[in-house]
Amino acid sequence: MFGAQLYNVGTSWDEITSVLRVMEAGTWTSAYVYDHFVPPLGGRAVELRPNLEGWMLLGSMAAVTTRLELGALVTGNTYRNPALLAKMAVTLDEVSKGRAILGIGAGWHVREHEAYGWDFPSLKERSDRLEEACQLIRMLFHAGPQELVNYEGKYYRLTEAPFVPNHYRGAGPRGRRRQDAIPIMVGGKGRRRTLKTLAQYGDIMNVISSPEEFKQECAVLDRHCEAVGRDPGEISRTVHIPLRLMDDEQNAKKLRAADDWKPIGSVQRVIDKCGDFIAAGVEEFCFAGIPQHPAVYQRLNEEVLPAFSRGLR
Repeated sequence: MFGAQLYNVGTSWDEITSVLRVMEAGTWTSAYVYDHFVPPLGGRAVELRPNLEGWMLLGSMAAVTTRLELGALVTGNTYRNPALLAKMAVTLDEVSKGRAILGIGAGWHVREHEAYGWDFPSLKERSDRLEEACQLIRMLFHAGPQELVNYEGKYYRLTEAPFVPNHYRGAGPRGRRRQDAIPIMVGGKGRRRTLKTLAQYGDIMNVISSPEEFKQECAVLDRHCEAVGRDPGEISRTVHIPLRLMDDEQNAKKLRAADDWKPIGSVQRVIDKCGDFIAAGVEEFCFAGIPQHPAVYQRLNEEVLPAFSRGLR
């Protein structure tokens, strides 16, 4: 399965919709946005470019698509109360008819916390908060229709909280019925805390890794699942990596730098490198860095994705 993270920064709604039309017409399975209020790369010049808020953008994307699953890669837990985030996600799920994915991570970008006056706790506290947030969100997503949810953590609490609906109950994407909860995607590859939180409360693994690193992280996740009594087969394995079609190999090599595993270069190279990830156990790609132009996505539709029409489920 193939997803792409669209640009929120330096773009326009018309540009985004032009790409979404091509993705819908092709074999893409998901579209993502980032959750940043200050772009994390490029310095002050980039910070002053237009930057669209991710969750409002996802709601708008739901209104102009019918097939693509939609999510944020990944929501910073430090920016919103997790119960509020859960309500936002279930509203997206209802509007999109079962296509929402709730991506969440501990938060890391110091600059935007400073810019907007948000607290930026220690790594340990952010990891603790992420664990509580995922537990609380999972409780809400799995609550019964007449259930009032209580939760008492160190950082978050619920007191007889209603949560109706907790997911869309009609026909969902990929031919399945949405009788289960909205999937929780935990972003990050911290082997001691993040992958343990995923094993306890998540449904989708999402990491930025090479194929070899990915295999190692999957092994760590499997051990965490064993320790908490979770079937590791319940957790989908996805990777968030750059993709760029470049016919000039010299420039492509410069862009890859020391990371020769990246699918950056010719069509055949991109296909081969994606094949390495599939061999490592990747079930879905969440590509980043694709130039936000319909022609680029159309070329990927025609020259790259068909090579995997039977290779990914």
